Amino acid sequence: MKIISIVGARPQFIKVAPVSKQMRKKHQEILLHTGQHYDKELSKIFFDDLKIPKPDYNLNIGSDSHAKQTGNMLIEIEKVLMKEKPEIVLVYGDTNSTLAGALSATKLHLSVAHVEAGLRSFDRRMPEEINRLMTDHVSNILFCPTETAVQNLKNEGIKNGVFNIGDVMVDVLLNNLKLAQKSNILKKLKLTPNQYLATTIHRPNNTDDKNNLKNIVEAFVDSEKIIVFPIHFRTQKYLKKFKLFDKLKKSDNVLAIYPIGYLDFLWLMKNAQKILTDSGGIQKEAYILKKPCITLRENTEWVETIKEGWNILIYANKDKILDAIENFNPKKQSKQLFGDGKASEKIVKILEEKI
Repeated sequence: MKIISIVGARPQFIKVAPVSKQMRKKHQEILLHTGQHYDKELSKIFFDDLKIPKPDYNLNIGSDSHAKQTGNMLIEIEKVLMKEKPEIVLVYGDTNSTLAGALSATKLHLSVAHVEAGLRSFDRRMPEEINRLMTDHVSNILFCPTETAVQNLKNEGIKNGVFNIGDVMVDVLLNNLKLAQKSNILKKLKLTPNQYLATTIHRPNNTDDKNNLKNIVEAFVDSEKIIVFPIHFRTQKYLKKFKLFDKLKKSDNVLAIYPIGYLDFLWLMKNAQKILTDSGGIQKEAYILKKPCITLRENTEWVETIKEGWNILIYANKDKILDAIENFNPKKQSKQLFGDGKASEKIVKILEEKI
């Protein structure tokens, strides 16, 4: 079986790692990197940490408006697909790389499999929501991480080719916890386990809105809790633009650092008291690691974590963020919501049966 796997952003690097490992035991996988997340050093850290094979193609698309970026991807992905003629195209998640890969493949009448299908925030202002919807509706095989995702697809009339296989990020996390123990990030930052919070902020609703970003920064600083903040390059740009970067750097409690690799951040999360984020994947990882999660968004596609009481939605409100930092704690035990860590094996087995 000849498969082309399309990735382009850091969450996809994480998701492709265990699937690629399983796939290459018996099949030919061609890895195509769109270059959507284009910082070479940071991409290299993720590929090295997770032992992902070197991409066979790197399109180096880089950043642009959604239309230009997606359009450029469509043009370049199509060239590769026409040359390689795979039996199936595998796409991951909800980025512009996901949508471009799915559209390019379906226009060429190639089978498309979508890993992490069926997620919905029900907020069409989010580019990711549009990418999810469109990708799911052109895909032939839909790999869902939860029963909620399966039901979402049913509600949209998608019933064929749908499989609840659990979440590949459970596979990654369980496979890499031992490796993460070798991280020296706690020592490097002089951190004591369970005595700090870890955070990531990158969504445009937070970074591009001066008032929202100001509220978040002021809440972090005024909390007086030790908060480790690896700052995404895009977030850093807006912190400087809105003259908030110096406030972070000069604070006694916020450790504003450059972005770090997967294993270092996994170890940071594993030892954190709580996690603050606007990332979808990190909400889920927090739940798997049994860490209370404060999500700085109006909504989430990971509704199960909210229902179980391990995640709370706080949208850029300083007082509410401060209250959650101080007082939010789960009141019941976490469950195994996201599968048994064998999603990658199930993906390969289903593809073998269907193709």
